[in-house]
Amino acid sequence: MRWTCLNTKYISSSSVLKPTYVTNTNNHFKFQRFQHYGWYQSRAVGDLPNESLPDTLHAKSVKNGSLDNLDVRNYVTSLYVKSNKLDYAHKLFGESPDRDVRSWTILISGFARIGYCRMVLELFKQMRIERVCPNQFTLSSVLKSCSSLSDFRMGKGIHGWILSNGIDLDVVLDNSILDVYVKCGAFDYAEKFFETMKERDTVTWNVMMGAYMYIGDMEKALDLFRRLPFKDVTSWNTIIYGLMRNGHETYALELLSEMVEIGPPFDKVTFSVALVLASSLYVLELGRQIHGRVLRFGIQNDGFLRTSLIDMYSKCGKMEKASLIFKTLPLRTNSKFTCHETKTEVVSWSSMVSGYVRNGEYEYALLTFCSMVREQIMVDRFSLTSIVSACANVGILLLGQHIHAHIQKIGYKTDVHLGSSYIDMYAKCGSLNDAWVIFKQTVDLNVVLWTSMISALALHGQGKEAVRLFEFMIQEGNKPNEVSFVVVLNACSHAGLLEEGCKYFSLMKEVYGIKPGTEHFTCMVDLYGRAGRLDEIKEFIHKNGISQLSSVWKSFLSSCRLHKNFELGKWVSERLLQLEPFDEGSYVLLSNMCAANHRWEEAAGMRRLMQKRGINKVAGQSWIQQKNQVHSFVMGDRSHPHSREIYSYLDELIGRLKEIGYSLDVEMVMQDVEEEQGEVLLGYHSEKLAIAYGIMSTTSGIPIRIMKNLRVCTDCHNFIKYTSQLLDREIIVRDLHRFHHFKHGLCSCGDYW
Repeated sequence: MRWTCLNTKYISSSSVLKPTYVTNTNNHFKFQRFQHYGWYQSRAVGDLPNESLPDTLHAKSVKNGSLDNLDVRNYVTSLYVKSNKLDYAHKLFGESPDRDVRSWTILISGFARIGYCRMVLELFKQMRIERVCPNQFTLSSVLKSCSSLSDFRMGKGIHGWILSNGIDLDVVLDNSILDVYVKCGAFDYAEKFFETMKERDTVTWNVMMGAYMYIGDMEKALDLFRRLPFKDVTSWNTIIYGLMRNGHETYALELLSEMVEIGPPFDKVTFSVALVLASSLYVLELGRQIHGRVLRFGIQNDGFLRTSLIDMYSKCGKMEKASLIFKTLPLRTNSKFTCHETKTEVVSWSSMVSGYVRNGEYEYALLTFCSMVREQIMVDRFSLTSIVSACANVGILLLGQHIHAHIQKIGYKTDVHLGSSYIDMYAKCGSLNDAWVIFKQTVDLNVVLWTSMISALALHGQGKEAVRLFEFMIQEGNKPNEVSFVVVLNACSHAGLLEEGCKYFSLMKEVYGIKPGTEHFTCMVDLYGRAGRLDEIKEFIHKNGISQLSSVWKSFLSSCRLHKNFELGKWVSERLLQLEPFDEGSYVLLSNMCAANHRWEEAAGMRRLMQKRGINKVAGQSWIQQKNQVHSFVMGDRSHPHSREIYSYLDELIGRLKEIGYSLDVEMVMQDVEEEQGEVLLGYHSEKLAIAYGIMSTTSGIPIRIMKNLRVCTDCHNFIKYTSQLLDREIIVRDLHRFHHFKHGLCSCGDYW
């Protein structure tokens, strides 16, 4: 007996049960008649919600005894399945004295539809024990579950049973078998089965294209795509998305354009894929055009499309546009939100948090996260990792501790990504001890966590300890990756470990087969430069053919300034300005070198050139957190409500420091002014103002933590050393590159920064 499922009706050649009902405007069901058993005898029962219909019919059938009929039981079971009441369906199924293939198929397909794959396989095993022969619909549902679970053994066994029992294979069942082999990674089986298929539809070709995409065989995938007789929208989506995932974004863009010209109309998946493509290529104009099409199609309220738009604008640096789209999220009414809507809602919030972090808008990231918690939006791991990263970049320890406590409160366990984020956060907030605690508490250490801890040590000036931990990581059997070598080379650079740095650079290439990247080369140039080996830098650049890397020349120029080699610095700056004529850092470095050598006209000329080209120098800024409030300072700024007391105290402090040996380094003044004026300019650098306020507003014994957006200058470095000695205070300063821990007149960097 052949039967098929058509929406809510079961049509059977010998069926005695034929229900008929229609949907009214209130989305309720009106039962019109139920043949043969006289349940309603052609009279209306009234409007019944979809979810209450199976309960009502079940009760009626029990009352009039019609539930004894197998067809009635199957029909009521199917209604429970359609209403997502699988527990009731399963109970009714279990109480049935006799069950045919339809009974099993109704329940198996129901569990398969909602993803209860283990249950599907258990039911199928029981079905075979009871010697009920499955039909094509049963087998399709079971094979779908095998695919979801990647259960190759079961899938292959079912295929063998089909062949040995002579079951007719239609294209749908063929596709299910093919999908099992693909999802289980049995690509040899998949290829052979594909070649033997007598009938293929578009789904068949799409499955095989996806398989080749997955293993990175783009040539075969593209060949299949070109040979495909009829390319539906899924075919185009599959090939474009596969090209993107395999790093062929440009070719994916070409196919997207081809699809616009000759392909089928876009569906929601196409729009989403196209937006991901625009995000990957950072092509804002493409994203805007796709956004325009979404608006014209009137599908801008689709949850996944909204999230894709937010992500695209975020990655293209347009957070104001992302924010506008985010504000179109529907108001939360928990009783009406579906699982699908809740999932897309969470992703939209997460995209906003990560977008703000990516674009350096950490304050907005933290505010959005707080709103997320307040609105009781489920916080996923992606959001948590992003917000911990935001705390790390802001550098405010108390805030980071609050976020850490909240994550523990909601019950998230520390995995590799979250653990490495914690280490990074505590390190960048100045608490190396807390970073150590997280590292030591982690049971399954991998290269990511080792690298994070090595980076934390390097950031805090403990270069030798970082090298020891790197060696221990290798001894423990962890293979260092590209990032590990960047971190250890950076540690060697800041600690003056030239010999060790050269050794690790060779080890990376010769032992681990890692090709050096831009960051590795830049670290090596910095390593040579800090050690004063300026001539060796020229040889290193020539030998490795890296003259096109601007970061290398920036590091070289910084070393020239450090060692006051003006002539070489001028030559380096000319090379650098050819590569990046609009980079403000290059102009500032050269201008500062000119000023340090009292070449005031040349320094002024560089500043005029910056103005002419519309290049602005980033202003130095320092900040400190006190009593849940962040206080920010810039040089000479008097906008703080306690500025009078701060400046008065700072003048007094500088006078006391001079008595124990401190003197202002007027050579650091980058303007052609008299010495007395130069002292005034140096005296009011942003970190000095922040430290003065910190001393005034905290009791002795509490460390003062300062964050600065630029590299700390030599004069301020000396000022902080003398202050820590005079007042017996621990002062922790994070500048652009590293942490400086000042205590008893000494700095953790050993004056090598």
